[in-house]
Amino acid sequence: MLVSVLLFAVGLVLLIKGGDWFVDGSTGLARRFHIPEIIVGATVVSIGTTLPEVMVSATGALGGQGAMAYGNAIGSIICNTSLIAALTFALRPGAIDTKSMKMPVAFFFGSAAVYCFAAYVLGDFSRLLGLVLLAIFVVYMVITVRDGLKNPAPAHEEEQAEERKLWQELLLLVVGAAVIAVGANLLVTHGTRIAQALGVPETVIALTFVALGTSLPELVTAITSLARGHGSLSIGNIIGANIFNLVLVSGVSVTLAPFEVPVGKLLFGHNASLVLDMPLMLAVMALMTVPTLITKKLQRWQGITLLCIYAAFCIFQFFI
Repeated sequence: MLVSVLLFAVGLVLLIKGGDWFVDGSTGLARRFHIPEIIVGATVVSIGTTLPEVMVSATGALGGQGAMAYGNAIGSIICNTSLIAALTFALRPGAIDTKSMKMPVAFFFGSAAVYCFAAYVLGDFSRLLGLVLLAIFVVYMVITVRDGLKNPAPAHEEEQAEERKLWQELLLLVVGAAVIAVGANLLVTHGTRIAQALGVPETVIALTFVALGTSLPELVTAITSLARGHGSLSIGNIIGANIFNLVLVSGVSVTLAPFEVPVGKLLFGHNASLVLDMPLMLAVMALMTVPTLITKKLQRWQGITLLCIYAAFCIFQFFI
């Protein structure tokens, strides 16, 4: 237990340092090529911060733990939105570039419709579904990059961008992502061992502890971005990461090892995942995005409401 606690702490340190490097590299690239920060956040940064979810879910699926892969994807979206985005809204409300936000939001709800169809109508996640989800991921990346290049951000702060060479920014991005992945792996592995030693069920671990652990890169990136005044990068990263949890994380897991919709807890005699978890995933994303698109700014009440929802979700998972 003591070794797990120490390695858990090491993972936390690696996450913090990796987050610094990752944000430095990504914002440097955004300035250099005049790409809107929200686009960089929704593509490059999101891929990097979603790597832990990909690794954990793929490993779980291959090991016959479909519940881990399924619960991690849904739990990570709930955590990203109602904890990480909520902190962003609560701590630093303000105006945001909603023009670049519309397409990622549409892609998320479109992908969620496919995901819900498989869960509610088909009752299982087949290899064909996995390939469809991966195809959606490819289309999303192509459209996002194309739009980012067609609508460059205004040239500013070029002097700061030129302080580092291109290869240095790429190195910061790659090394930062690698350090984040290692740190997240340490936290998830040893955090899960600590939770199991305390008698926490696997489905609860997947929806809460593992989801939070694999979402720590998004949390670190969000906090670092906020501290440096890059709120659009933070929100873009969260929306992009949520899309990738549906189409990349789930797509890879289902393609490697198809599985039926797992049944953990029962709520009113039905699978709690279908009654609570998936509807909650859609609800928190709607609460995060719809008011923001209408008002074109982040509002503190959204953050506070989402934080309350996440607290209630965790209480339900552990105590009900």
